[in-house]
Amino acid sequence: MAKRRRARRAGQPTRAAEPVHEVDFASEYHYVMSDLKRFGLLALAMLALLVVLALALPAL
Repeated sequence: MAKRRRARRAGQPTRAAEPVHEVDFASEYHYVMSDLKRFGLLALAMLALLVVLALALPAL
């Protein structure tokens, strides 16, 4: 079923657009860089573990 749109009367005021606020992403998301570094170190550690296991397991 189609919804009906309300017709705006000529005398009704329109809403003023809210002012756009500039966002400083560096201060808002300062924790992201530390998380990315931690994930990178974890990924490198797991990759190193896989390489060590790939070299060690065939010898067993």
